[in-house]
Amino acid sequence: MLSTLRDAWKIPDLRKKIIFTLIMLFIYRLGSFISVPYIDTTVLAQYIQDGGMLGFYDIFSGGNFSNFTIFAMSITPYINASIIMNLLTFAIPALERLSKEGEEGRKKLAQYTRYLTVVLALVQALGLTLTFQQIMTEKTWFTVTLAVITITAGTAFLMWLGEQITENGVGNGISLIIFVSIISRLPGGIKGLFEYVQVGTLNIFSLVVFVAFAVIVIIGVIAVQEGQRRIPVQYSKRVVGRKMYGGQSTHIPLKVNMSGVIPVIFASSITMFPATLANFFPNSGIANWIVKYFGWGTTITTIMYLVLIIAFTFFYTAITFNPIEIAGNLKKNGGFIPGIRPGRPTTEYINKSVTKLTLFGGVFLAAVAIIPIILGNVMNINLQFGGTSLLIVVGVALETVKQLEAQMMMRHYDGFLK
Repeated sequence: MLSTLRDAWKIPDLRKKIIFTLIMLFIYRLGSFISVPYIDTTVLAQYIQDGGMLGFYDIFSGGNFSNFTIFAMSITPYINASIIMNLLTFAIPALERLSKEGEEGRKKLAQYTRYLTVVLALVQALGLTLTFQQIMTEKTWFTVTLAVITITAGTAFLMWLGEQITENGVGNGISLIIFVSIISRLPGGIKGLFEYVQVGTLNIFSLVVFVAFAVIVIIGVIAVQEGQRRIPVQYSKRVVGRKMYGGQSTHIPLKVNMSGVIPVIFASSITMFPATLANFFPNSGIANWIVKYFGWGTTITTIMYLVLIIAFTFFYTAITFNPIEIAGNLKKNGGFIPGIRPGRPTTEYINKSVTKLTLFGGVFLAAVAIIPIILGNVMNINLQFGGTSLLIVVGVALETVKQLEAQMMMRHYDGFLK
């Protein structure tokens, strides 16, 4: 990775892209210190310290939520809008046709995603402001309206910032914003570990074991993220006019983890929702019962978390990967899998292969997400969101390096022609 960055820095065009990306990310972090007017963050910090969905939300916002800055909602509304549009693309025929119209169709879908992002941001900002009215120093229609508009504008600006990085910088802008948000909390996490050592909660031996285990998990995440099964494909020879086409061999790359970290995010939100909602009613008997048995880290929620991760892995893979369409394209272009008849048998073979990979990927995601919870309970330290953060950080880093390598390869293509 370091060698790739060093080589990319030597290329003037890529160096400009890297500098542009760093400037945009610096602007994002600069905005993380601009607080929303009329907000008292000390009360909000008490809710976030209790963990639950608010703590999870604060990690992905890079601390912007706990400080209630202009980027308090981070890029979450855009992510939600993108997921909703992906789901609607498979459910609404008009959007599906639009997605197959090439660049123009993708531009229209991107525009619809932006509109939906602003709507979701406005609704979510209004909900946050009304829910946390007690953290406002002045409760008037003007202060509420100002807070809602400020937070919504912050999210819209972040969306624009991410798109600028994607178009003019290096890597996926939205992913890099989340990456920087998580990385910005790393110094505080390291400081927390040393504080555990100082107070005696964690001894030196346990710290060394924890670090070694973290390195092993990172290696495992990289291996699974990069892992794929290649299904061989052979194309028949055909004569068109005086030319012969086909006859070459290729493969269909099936990633071990097709769904990425999305199943973990979905499962986390659903698992933590009951306890988070109950925290708003501290004097209620039912709420206390929910927190006791459905709080984060309990046996019930851990089992729910595991099952939901695997279930969402299958669900998201099913809506983003279509074996029928792939088998149809192979048949139409004269391709076939050796030993498998074209048509329905090919569909069943691909579907069976994807099911096995999805099961392994889902179990792996669940293991990475749950192991920090188990370690946290055993060592009595707070590691509840380590797995999710680790998956995102490693995934974004690998994808960014791949894009850099691809752009470097494009700029050195002339060497292959000599």
